[in-house]
Amino acid sequence: MAIGGRAFNLLRASVRQQITHRAGIMSKPAKHELTAGEQAVGMLAMLLTILVPSGWILANLESYKKRP
Repeated sequence: MAIGGRAFNLLRASVRQQITHRAGIMSKPAKHELTAGEQAVGMLAMLLTILVPSGWILANLESYKKRP
């Protein structure tokens, strides 16, 4: 049993060194609450950033297939 206990202590010590603290994470409430309009604008901007280029590629897929 002493060997198992010793191995556990070594394992625990190695895991303890791998744990790092994350900087910049706050657990406090936001200083400025976002309104529904601000959230909608942000979500729309993210949606357009992803969907417009994807839609462009899909709409022009045939012309991309014809390229050498």
